[in-house]
Amino acid sequence: QLQASGGGLVQAGGSLTLSCAVSGVTVSKHVIGWFRQVPGKEREPVSSIDSSDGSTYYGESVKGRFTISGDNGANVAYLQMNSLEPEDTAVYYCAVDVCHGSMWHGIPCVNEYWGQGTQVTVSS
Repeated sequence: QLQASGGGLVQAGGSLTLSCAVSGVTVSKHVIGWFRQVPGKEREPVSSIDSSDGSTYYGESVKGRFTISGDNGANVAYLQMNSLEPEDTAVYYCAVDVCHGSMWHGIPCVNEYWGQGTQVTVSS
């Protein structure tokens, strides 16, 4: 199970931190991170962190503003979102990928795990 939390309403320029706690998923190597989706648009990869080596991925639209981190075993991941913009408004979904992060590059993984979404709303 993946449990996401930390969404909410914030003014433009503000910050939020999302958390994603993973339990019941037994994987030897995994990548954890977030996607976001706005109604009527495709799901967008936001950020991920690889628990095996700490490597990270950021979508172009969030580079320099968002920072992902995780605990040693990556059982919990955090997404620090700074300088939020109205365009960041979306439902954010946390996910785990056992395929070295292929999901974040548009390649489906044989085993994908998804949490419930958490709404992030940025007002102008």
